Parts: sequence; C-alpha cells; structure tokens
Amino acid sequence: MRYLDPKNDLTFKKVFGEHPHLLRSFLNALLPLAEGQQIEHIEYIPAELVPNIPLLKNSIVDVRCTDNRGRQFIVEMQMLWTDSFKNRILFNASKAYVKQLDRGHEYKGLKPVYALSLVNEDFEPNTGQYYHHYAIVHTEYPEKRIDGLQFVFVELPKFKAQNLTEKKLQILWLRYLTEIEDGTEQLPADLLEIPEVREAMEYLQESAFTREELATYDKYWDSISSERTLIEDAYSEGEEKGEEKKALSIARSMKAKGFDTPTIAELTGLSPELIERL
Repeated sequence: MRYLDPKNDLTFKKVFGEHPHLLRSFLNALLPLAEGQQIEHIEYIPAELVPNIPLLKNSIVDVRCTDNRGRQFIVEMQMLWTDSFKNRILFNASKAYVKQLDRGHEYKGLKPVYALSLVNEDFEPNTGQYYHHYAIVHTEYPEKRIDGLQFVFVELPKFKAQNLTEKKLQILWLRYLTEIEDGTEQLPADLLEIPEVREAMEYLQESAFTREELATYDKYWDSISSERTLIEDAYSEGEEKGEEKKALSIARSMKAKGFDTPTIAELTGLSPELIERL
C-alpha cells in the first residue's frame, strides 16, 4: 500500500477540509486551548480571497471553520516561507475578527480568532523550538492579555518526536505530517493507535485517488518547485544588487580620496569604465 504526502493541497484539504471530526481533533491537539475550552463541534466556512504573497500563488493551503462557541479557526499549510507570510496571517485573522461586526454584533460580542500556521521551512533560526505561540499581552505582565487574536506557528522541519512525552495527540498529528511522505509504504504502528489519526491515514492511500486527482497532486509539487526556484532567484538577485551597491559606494569613497582607477577596479571588482563615470 502506497501513501501520499498529507501536506499536499489535495490531501490536506481532503483530510481536514472534508472531515470535521478530524479537523476538530487536530485543532484541539495543536492549539493552546485552556481546560474546558476544547472544541466540541465545528462548521466549515468558505475561504476568502486575500492578497497573494509575491511569487507564492500555490504554496498556501488553508481551511477555515467556526465552533459552537462562535470562535473562528484558520489553518494554513505553508510549504514555502517569505517575510511577508506573517503579515498575511495577521491580515487574515484580523479581517475575520473585524468582519464579525458586519453581522450586527456589538464589540462585546466579538469572538476570538485563532490562526494556526504549519510551515514546512525553518523561519526562526535563533531558536530550536518548533512551536511558537503569539498573543496580545502586556509587555511587563504577560499574564494580562487582550483576548481576540492568537497565532500559532509550527516549524515542521524542527519537530522531532523523541523525548516528547507530553501532549501525545499533538505529537502524533505532527508525526503524521512529517513522517508520511510521498510513496510511503510502511506506516509506524504507534501512529495507528489513535482512531482519528488512523482514519486520516486511510485517506492518504494512493489507490483511493483517481488518475485526474493524482495528476493534480503531482502538479502541485511542480508548482512548489517552481515557486522555490523563483524565490531563490529573487534572493540571489537581491544579494547581487546589494553587493554592487556596496562596491559603488566604496569606489566613490576611494575616488574621492585620490585612488587611481586601476586600484579601485582591482579592489572593488568594478570595471574601469564604470569607475570613470562615477
């Protein structure tokens, strides 16, 4: 039996966008919900169009829902990372929060919005933690907070299951996302112990998809590869422009101090013709 990668647009939406009890289990495991605040029932809400991040048209997969308390949850699977991603999440969650007033609610009736972002790249290089919880808190007294918006970012590449004994269901769901890859044939036995995770595994069976769906699945990976190349090229171009700008600044300074053109060219890498025009 071959399995597909659960992080793909097709599989992620099939598992979490079509089976509310699985999404409920996933959210209860991943979100920092206080005791007695667990999600009991959810209903899907349609995703809204939001501004695209430049170069990233296909790498973001999202599922949205609301629960019996009126809280809203936005779940995004982000295959690639750019500095604009946090701003996009903030925009998404803020818009969902503010739009509640469109239905005639008073400010006191606004319900919290939780944004859960699963990121398939490292974006916080200065910490080994994979789980990042953001809330609106008092800078001197963190226990004092303004309810309304909470954000959770999970860096999937940093997640390691060993030595993690607490929050067993969270660990199993994250192992589901990180250990099951395209073409996996043998499933870890302990991942099948929890009924919800076992059921989610069944929806990843390659044989359960049509030929057209598998073509869509492959096309998604092609899109991710193309977008990654575009991002890398953009960063490289930016670095090159930065180096050139730095060299021009040095050349101008050297020229002002009386250095001859051949010396400036040798030390900066700029052409003599360009230096003469400075």
